[in-house]
Amino acid sequence: MSDPAKIGKYLIQGHLGTGGMGIVYKGWDPAIARAVAIKGLQKETISDDDADFVIGRFRQEAQAVGRLVHPRIVQIYDYLEDDKAAYIIMELVHGQTLAQHIAQGRQFELQEISQIISQILDGMGYAHQHGVVHRDMKPANILVNLDGRIKISDFGVARVDSSTMTQVGDVLGTPSYMSPEQIKSEEVGAPADIYSIGVIAYELLTGKRPFIELSLSALMRKVVHEMPAPASSLNPKLSPYINEVLSKALAKNPADRYALASEFSEAFKDAIRISIEMNTGGLASTALDVSRLFDSAKLLSGISVSGQQVANAADETNDSPLSLDESIKKARILIVDDEERILNALKSLFRHRYHVFTTTDGNKALDFLTRYQMHVVISDQRMPIMPGVELLRRSREISPHSVRILLTGYSDLAAIVGSINEGEVYRFISKPWDDHALNTIVTEAVTIALELADTKDAVATLPAKMSAGVLVVDEDEEVFRIVRELLGGMCPLWYAADMDAALEVLQEQEIAVVVADVDNPQSQLTVLLKLLKQEYPQILSIVTTKMKDAEMVIELINQAQVFRVLNKPLPVKLLKYQMNEALQRYVSYAQAPKMVKMHTVDKAQESRTSSLAMRILAKLKLFSRG
Repeated sequence: MSDPAKIGKYLIQGHLGTGGMGIVYKGWDPAIARAVAIKGLQKETISDDDADFVIGRFRQEAQAVGRLVHPRIVQIYDYLEDDKAAYIIMELVHGQTLAQHIAQGRQFELQEISQIISQILDGMGYAHQHGVVHRDMKPANILVNLDGRIKISDFGVARVDSSTMTQVGDVLGTPSYMSPEQIKSEEVGAPADIYSIGVIAYELLTGKRPFIELSLSALMRKVVHEMPAPASSLNPKLSPYINEVLSKALAKNPADRYALASEFSEAFKDAIRISIEMNTGGLASTALDVSRLFDSAKLLSGISVSGQQVANAADETNDSPLSLDESIKKARILIVDDEERILNALKSLFRHRYHVFTTTDGNKALDFLTRYQMHVVISDQRMPIMPGVELLRRSREISPHSVRILLTGYSDLAAIVGSINEGEVYRFISKPWDDHALNTIVTEAVTIALELADTKDAVATLPAKMSAGVLVVDEDEEVFRIVRELLGGMCPLWYAADMDAALEVLQEQEIAVVVADVDNPQSQLTVLLKLLKQEYPQILSIVTTKMKDAEMVIELINQAQVFRVLNKPLPVKLLKYQMNEALQRYVSYAQAPKMVKMHTVDKAQESRTSSLAMRILAKLKLFSRG
């Protein structure tokens, strides 16, 4: 049967494969210019006796996942049904399933496995909190995005707390990954998912499933009555501690397993960390890493550390127009990079002016941040245990007043955009760096962090109606139409087709957020955004773009401190969320004006002397706001 040309409003662009209940199409939503995946179920393929039950379960999948909004779960956008078929419209994930990676012989490093399992548990922990049990966790239902992020899919046999679609007695799932209670047709809850994820972890660590039998009956008998061989006996790189963690996850009695996915995740990460340290214990990098954090902890606790080089008061420097107040307690910098030579170079550069702490392990860095305040966090992007984007995102949650800087030696646009949107990076530093420029950036970051160290977070609640509004700069009005629908009258909205029209609005109105399509014309709007941030740092900017140029995005964050970046086609829900965040931030600046310093940029003369820049500045000076 040929693919349909259209399903509802969605254009069909191809055939992605076959899902658990039918065909999966690649589709396109013309209303908001977004690619989607469409899972279809043809009713003619179902017997009359089973139709109500199967269609009901298919509909239940849409209801179960539609209420879940989490970065580790494939998002459901829509559900369609007519006399002939039912369709679930969902997020399109670019990548392969974990099962495909395994079938291709992919062998994951221990730190990669730690990240995979922790991401799966993060997503399922969220689902469990919202009353949804997957019940068919297996590698085929775990998608690995091109950037390495995990997405959980196919909740086709999920149970929702309020649902009666699946009763005790149903045997659902995939036998190799099913829990004992599923095989025995007993009541199934969140512990069944914990068990299945334990099986996945065991398989990734050992290259084998816990039980492999020629017959289904023999397999099911072993799942119910036997424990698998210790994982460390099959993989000599594993510490025996991993056996305890997996035994608890794979316990026969659901009550004996981890009560929460987060508990399993923390124990699993600890076991992997111990295994890695066991294998690299003779290497200087690991030993040095551990001693650094140990010495750091003693230093911060006021204990003298033998051999610890403690810096004197801040040196006089001409690196930057900003200078540190030497009467203030010396700033603390945490540097995370998996290359010892980078850590040594940076420590050598800064240790005479600041307390410098270094580690090669993102997890240790985060643990350190929970115990000790760091003024500046500098992280490399490409690291094996935890990407810099993830580290900075989580460090923002732990220590929101730390100023975050990302080191990057390659142009990965997705990672750069992620670091802006999720980690709120203050500046990017490209490898190899210029010492003078690096000193300037770090000095500025330290000065800001010291000023913000004792600032109380302003908890901003958006008023029902705001006087400050949103300005959309968009040549073809596509972005403007979307923003207009999303705001729904919450605040004033203005439209400008080009830079000159935008300047007219800026002179007349109080603007909180600028949403700018920087593709057309790119050069003028980027100059406007840079100068606007220099003159009025309280105004936040969200840029939309089709750009593939990572250097341009780096320039926008370093020189314009853009608040968020969205690639086209626009993810509408994300745009709405980011606009709300920007408006809340604007309100919080009024309550805690010091916080604006996190979004200030230097008034660099070279960016203010062109004829275009001077014309923009002349109009910006006419702003009526105080």
